[in-house]
Amino acid sequence: MAQIKITQIKSRINAPKVQKLTLDALGLRKMNHSVIKEDVPSIMGMVKKVHHLVEVTKL
Repeated sequence: MAQIKITQIKSRINAPKVQKLTLDALGLRKMNHSVIKEDVPSIMGMVKKVHHLVEVTKL
């Protein structure tokens, strides 16, 4: 299965609680932190909720 690299590029300070929880669920804890996840619909839905805070690259 394809993988994607998700990097948090903006601060979560002024984000709503739902978006902060989504970042936690993705495994992103601080700025410039990256995680590698499988490219599945559930992960892509989470990325779509916080698309303005993260950067996604295909591996």
